[in-house]
Amino acid sequence: MRIQTNYYQDTFESPFGKFSIRSSEHAIEEIKFTDFQQKRTHPLIDQCKKQLEEYFNSQRFEFDLPINMNGTPFQKNVWKALCSIPFGHTVSYQSIAIQLNNHTAARAVGAANGQNPIAIIVPCHRVIGKNGSLTGYAGGIQLKQQLLNLEQSMISL
Repeated sequence: MRIQTNYYQDTFESPFGKFSIRSSEHAIEEIKFTDFQQKRTHPLIDQCKKQLEEYFNSQRFEFDLPINMNGTPFQKNVWKALCSIPFGHTVSYQSIAIQLNNHTAARAVGAANGQNPIAIIVPCHRVIGKNGSLTGYAGGIQLKQQLLNLEQSMISL
């Protein structure tokens, strides 16, 4: 028996561009960069928008929202590891692979990182190349650098 799930979606204008936020009744399911405009809001989306606004205004260091991420077990493990990266810090794809006891999985970690459905809150922007270089980001390398700069400026306050 399949349970019908209601989904809600709204957009959020940040200083760095527009995001689409999607939720179910119980959890945030997706935050992605978009030009698409749709409005079917829910209190969770309103709460998410408020927390994102606080983050972009240097008033929030962590998010307190229920999230639900659909993916493979490996992807979910990578995304969980992303959530353990301290605010304002970066780690390499390889270090996440090592954390997951799969030393040769740096590329697979990168692929899972690229499939992260909940941008910003699940901080895939904090993952960099082993040599310290900024690598792919759904919002572009410039946005990745801006987010890292924002966080660095917040921890130095």
